[in-house]
Amino acid sequence: MQKTITLVVATRNKGKRSEIKELLEGFPVVVKNLDDFGPIPDIEEDGSTFEENAYKKASVTARILGFPALADDSGLLVKALAGAPGVHSARYAGENASDGQRCIKLLNAMKGKTDRRAVFECVISIAVPTGSALTYEARCEGLIAEKPAGANGFGYDPVFYYPPLKKTFAELTGKEKNRASHRGKALMELKSEFDKVMIWLDQHMPIREPGRE
Repeated sequence: MQKTITLVVATRNKGKRSEIKELLEGFPVVVKNLDDFGPIPDIEEDGSTFEENAYKKASVTARILGFPALADDSGLLVKALAGAPGVHSARYAGENASDGQRCIKLLNAMKGKTDRRAVFECVISIAVPTGSALTYEARCEGLIAEKPAGANGFGYDPVFYYPPLKKTFAELTGKEKNRASHRGKALMELKSEFDKVMIWLDQHMPIREPGRE
């Protein structure tokens, strides 16, 4: 029988954890996030690329907790804003700003812009405590809407219009978004190889997981 692996999603964002847990349903994996553990130091996302930030979050979390860890770094790159907010997407309106405040700042920056093309990019890193990691990445093209629409999702979902479905991400169901989104595509690639990933994790986790015999 295949061994069950605990995988820590290196975030406190319940939306991300739910997406990942849903996509990995059926595999012998227990998905946890940082709220399942005691206080751990905040990890500064100071990389210049999504890949650097994803790897740092995953590898540091894995080293601290002793479990394999999965982290993603994703963001919105807007053509008319020279690629902003980019790696600063989560902090675009300030460290403690809400999703709504970030969307408002973006819409204000887009006033008068006719080129509303934008791309969501995502890089997923899955790391073990020794530092080794696997990387998956994907992107999704869309447009910045004129105003927010929809109540689902999180982040910039209410203002990211996805032309193939003629809806914003926040108007999509969870399953629709998982099929279309940058994170969903990257996770689907991970899912398609997850049997191999679990073998890789087993080979790179020589130390017995805490609480397991």
